[in-house]
Amino acid sequence: MDFNLKYKAYGERSILIEWPNEINEIILEDVLIFKNSIADNYVKEVVEINNAYNSILIICKFTIDNINDEISALKSIYFNRKKVGHRSQLLWKIPVCYDAFFGIDLEEISAQKKLSKSAIIKLHSQAIYTVFFVGFLPGFLYLGGLENQLHFPRKSSPRMEVKKGAVAIGEYQTGIYPNVSPGGWNIIGNSPIEFFDVSKDEPCFAKSGDKIQFYPISLNEHKAISELVAYGNYELESEVING
Repeated sequence: MDFNLKYKAYGERSILIEWPNEINEIILEDVLIFKNSIADNYVKEVVEINNAYNSILIICKFTIDNINDEISALKSIYFNRKKVGHRSQLLWKIPVCYDAFFGIDLEEISAQKKLSKSAIIKLHSQAIYTVFFVGFLPGFLYLGGLENQLHFPRKSSPRMEVKKGAVAIGEYQTGIYPNVSPGGWNIIGNSPIEFFDVSKDEPCFAKSGDKIQFYPISLNEHKAISELVAYGNYELESEVING
């Protein structure tokens, strides 16, 4: 399926490519295939190629002199892009403690949704989520696939400090705060693993297109995993689900 893409200059050295303003996996797949094709075939020297839900931003090393020539080249790459052969998807299993110590907004969600806390935890941990992109904070995974029953508005007044590893719901998405930061999403638990580690060649383990599934752990298990992570002795569980 070919989309009617929009191409535009985004500063002197960047080009922004936009798909229809929707969040779905068909668009995401097309974004990722085109992104890989650009990396393989675009002749201009590139510093970064970043994607979001429905866009790609190409940052070039040098000033773009003729934007129309570059857009024509990119349109040709899109037309001839490979529709198969992009990298395998991984399903990552993420431990989450939903205890009230961490899940500080569970009570409010439970009352507003008229769902028990256990029902919220079950709905949240049974779903398989898609990583649409990594952004906002380094290692922050924007996940699609939240059950409709758990859609919940962001807070009108964001917290000044959200704990590292906080698992949260914001409108129709769920995500994990990789580090301490301000945030306006509703906190329902905490994961003890590292989501962004600058000491590794790939600081964030997950990529756009990967899958995520959470599984509940107790406070004691959270503590035990935290200690293993601190000593570098914890290995995150994953499996290849296609490719």
